[in-house]
Amino acid sequence: MFDAQYFGVVVLLLVIALLASMFRVLREYERGVIFMLGRFYKVKGPGLIIIIPVLQQMVRVDLRTVVMDVPTQDVISRDNVSVQVNAVLYFRVVDPERAIIQVENYLEATSQLSQTTLRSVLGQHELDDMLAERERLNADIQTILDKQTAAWGIKVANVEIKHVDLNETMVRALAKQAEAERERRAKVIHAIGEAEAAEKLAEAAKVLASQDQAVQLRYLQTLVEIAGDKSSTIVFPIPVDVFAKLKG
Repeated sequence: MFDAQYFGVVVLLLVIALLASMFRVLREYERGVIFMLGRFYKVKGPGLIIIIPVLQQMVRVDLRTVVMDVPTQDVISRDNVSVQVNAVLYFRVVDPERAIIQVENYLEATSQLSQTTLRSVLGQHELDDMLAERERLNADIQTILDKQTAAWGIKVANVEIKHVDLNETMVRALAKQAEAERERRAKVIHAIGEAEAAEKLAEAAKVLASQDQAVQLRYLQTLVEIAGDKSSTIVFPIPVDVFAKLKG
């Protein structure tokens, strides 16, 4: 009698456990990939779903955007400069069936693919491009990753290069290059100023040469400017023909 009661309690508990395992609740951002005897059956969710115990198994898939940090990679640029680059990757699952069936671990696969793609793309560019054209490089990496992960049901939304680290020797070399560039620009600006000043002086000389009175007035204006300086005594010769021309 006792054994029968014990057996009945065990059976009842098993039935309750099976019934409890039939019901699953999936959040709004979750989907359940259902397998029937090992074969793909359908994708369910969100909300309350029913699973047939033993016959069906469910794998949860998160549809939210994943923010993945790409570890620092050693990259040799096209101009043979060694740099260390890291980035951040934004992606999400758009097809839960492919994400579970087509790849063993889509998170690990995406991480490894992003590392190799980062090295491959940046290795085709020079150091100046890495420092000055990050937006274009980000777009190139994102396009390549999105194309390759589409078979896994993953959409790569964005890729951002965070840091491009140089060794101390290269930092000093870039500083010298920047200083030389600033000096070059300063010399070019100075030369342009000298050329413009010479051009204006030539135009002024033509005007003064065409008018004798203008030359004499400029001469007198110079005397007035010199006389305004009281810190020294200046002896300035005055040609006699100045007054003659003014009188005429």
